[in-house]
Amino acid sequence: MLDLEDYIRIIPDFPKSGVIFKDITPLLADKDASAQCLTQLIDLVNGQKVDKVVGIESRGFFFGMLLAQKLEAGFVPVRKPGKLPYNTLLEPYKLEYGMDALEIHDDAISKGERVLIHDDVLATGGTAKAVCNLVEKLGGEIVQCNFIMELSFLDGREKLKRFEAKSLLQY
Repeated sequence: MLDLEDYIRIIPDFPKSGVIFKDITPLLADKDASAQCLTQLIDLVNGQKVDKVVGIESRGFFFGMLLAQKLEAGFVPVRKPGKLPYNTLLEPYKLEYGMDALEIHDDAISKGERVLIHDDVLATGGTAKAVCNLVEKLGGEIVQCNFIMELSFLDGREKLKRFEAKSLLQY
């Protein structure tokens, strides 16, 4: 079995000084590592029924779509404002310095659908929490939030404490 951590490239001072960025592109480039990552992400779901997988822009799209296919579920992209072409719901959220927002198509999830939320990394939790809010506004039931990696020192899990959150790697 491969150690997925070997496929996460560490890039200091990106995108700004003092940040240590965890780059998943080596993981994506290796067919065996990416296949193993997908299998492990599926295992996190533990056989639960999932109707929709929500992938968070943009790195959540890579495995989000693959998860949807493997789980025989639909895929829903959540994007920055102005990127989706149809009617949307908007959810603003706080950043360390300022605000941002995410959007979802207003018909992407039906009431009662079971939803898996996926992104590459859980950091401060603001983005994932905003997506949880969007899913709940549409009437979706959040089965789980799953991530390739978690930066546990940033306490993002605290913002998701109402939901089951799982990750493959912890830093």
